Amino acid sequence: MLNAADIAALWLTFKVAGLATLLMLLLGTPLAWWLARTTSRWKGVCNALVALPLVLPPTVLGFYLLVLMGPSGPVGRLTTELGLGTLPFTFAGLVVASVLYSLPFVVQPLQAAFAAIGEHPLEAAATLRAGPLDTFFSVVVPLARPGFLTATILGFAHTVGEFGVVLMVGGNIPDRTRVVSVQIYNHVEALEYTQAHWLAGGLLAFSFSVLLVLYTALKTHPVAHQLK
Repeated sequence: MLNAADIAALWLTFKVAGLATLLMLLLGTPLAWWLARTTSRWKGVCNALVALPLVLPPTVLGFYLLVLMGPSGPVGRLTTELGLGTLPFTFAGLVVASVLYSLPFVVQPLQAAFAAIGEHPLEAAATLRAGPLDTFFSVVVPLARPGFLTATILGFAHTVGEFGVVLMVGGNIPDRTRVVSVQIYNHVEALEYTQAHWLAGGLLAFSFSVLLVLYTALKTHPVAHQLK
């Protein structure tokens, strides 16, 4: 059964995933909208940067985030000057790392949903003298609702399952940065396979439920078709 450390790791994981998903939606929505509509020559570069965590080893991303946010890094010096201290091995550092690592799982479904809307609904709204914000919230958001649901579920689920990035940036501090994936690793390292089975089985059931919702209830296309 789950012990106190397991429950604490689960609670911390869901807190990180919830806050990271909210931030990814706030940051990823305008970015996805721009990528879906721009004809800029920088679109390919931006798409590549957004998709980079999909192919980059998590430890590589975690290492460079650790360097950037550390005491000698530019981000670390900035946060120190602002009186915030450094981000590595803190809850805030976990959230920042999670946002950067899981961002493509939010941006790409939204980008695909925005691109699928086409120009006709936007032109119809323009003929009714709707402003850009009014058009976005009254026309684009309702039409792109499946994309928002997919982005939210995938972003949250992917953040819950992170290991390499959160271990590099957050370490293994109980009740502060020890998330559930790190806790499973601790159990395996200590040969506590029964406890590892409980946590790993829970994540397996959670992941399967997420995909089942995406592929049945929401009737979305396979993730591989969206994340390209």
